[in-house]
Amino acid sequence: MHEADSYSAHVAQLGERYGQAMGERFPAVLLHSGGSGHYFGDDREVPFQAYGHFTQWLPVNRPNQFLLFRPGEKPIYYPVVPADYWYEQDFAIEDSWREALEVRRLSAVADLPKPEPGTAWLGPDPTLAEELGIAPEQCNPPGLRKPLDFARAVKTPYETAQLRAASRLAMRAHQAARLCFLAGGSEFDIHLAFLEACRQIEEELPYTPIIAIDEKSAILHYQHKRRQLAGPPRVLLIDAGCRVDGYGSDVTRTWTSAAADALFVDLLAGMDELQQALVAQVRPGMDYVDLHLAALDRLAELLLGLGICRGGGEQLREAGIPQCFMPHGVGHLLGVQVHDVGGRQLDARGGERPPPEHSPALRNTRIMAEDMVFTIEPGCYFIPMLLEPLRESAKAGLIDWNAVDALYSHGGVRIEDNVRVSASGSENLTRGAAPAAA
Repeated sequence: MHEADSYSAHVAQLGERYGQAMGERFPAVLLHSGGSGHYFGDDREVPFQAYGHFTQWLPVNRPNQFLLFRPGEKPIYYPVVPADYWYEQDFAIEDSWREALEVRRLSAVADLPKPEPGTAWLGPDPTLAEELGIAPEQCNPPGLRKPLDFARAVKTPYETAQLRAASRLAMRAHQAARLCFLAGGSEFDIHLAFLEACRQIEEELPYTPIIAIDEKSAILHYQHKRRQLAGPPRVLLIDAGCRVDGYGSDVTRTWTSAAADALFVDLLAGMDELQQALVAQVRPGMDYVDLHLAALDRLAELLLGLGICRGGGEQLREAGIPQCFMPHGVGHLLGVQVHDVGGRQLDARGGERPPPEHSPALRNTRIMAEDMVFTIEPGCYFIPMLLEPLRESAKAGLIDWNAVDALYSHGGVRIEDNVRVSASGSENLTRGAAPAAA
């Protein structure tokens, strides 16, 4: 399918979703990308990120952009391009947008036509909506937003194509990061190598890359970039994605150097096999919670097989030991947001399905459906905050503390792919993008 045709079909599918969600309650929906903000006491703008439901219609990451949808009519895009000699404001309107949307350029928000009575507002700035004459109860109404959140888990062919492209780009950059690590680069050096390879600046990425060497890889959202290395590095955990037309990939890889402990090398190999086995389980109708439980079960068996833990799998599970090594969920929905909306929704009406009590961090509790896209990212970490309390507990005998002490300096492992549910199984968007680099 031609790119313009693909985008037009995507817009048509969104129109069907919106029409169903609106019903007879709303004659129109006005979507706002969001407004710009400044740091306190400064005229420097805070980096902008467009509102997700707007981005799903149009890949324009700029403040004060508007899209008006009326069922049965061509959506209208209002690009606001103010006259400004301080900042570059103009930008190109793609041909594919003009085919799918009616484009009416404005020079100021004040030029936006007054919304008709009953119009719903979707966007992060309800104050602006009220200034435009939209009633407060029409701003982000749950009866409209919840079904749209729920539907966003299932991707159109256009969306899947952007996610594939984002995965290809990320894998190329991950390879550059790996080579920099093996050449002795610092976290800061690896960060620069990733950006250079994907040709995106940090603000263009879907999230700030996590680049953690050795013990820092046990910090799940490690946020720094050390310029110097204390010694020969053993382990690199890099969690970094790229964005294409508003859609972001979310990929994690763990690499070892020749200085790594042999036990950790075996753990990494076992985690890679574990992760691929989880991907192979994916199919329409499967409960994502069951995938998380399978990850915990497999992790327990791996820890036993490597001698890091003792006893039996059921004994470890009953004691909650796997969660001490993997305290996060096995993955989350993915799309225009890294942790996309609707992951715990029970249905389109907005009911919530909480995660299991033993895994409160699990972000996705949905039943898998064809064309749903999510991450699968099992991990195994040596986190003193979680493990040390066990040393003096009744559970201490279930852990080989000599092994744990030896691996504290290595941090941890996480392996993350982006996966689409196919008609009968799964498509691994990440490994399919670059098998040699996976």
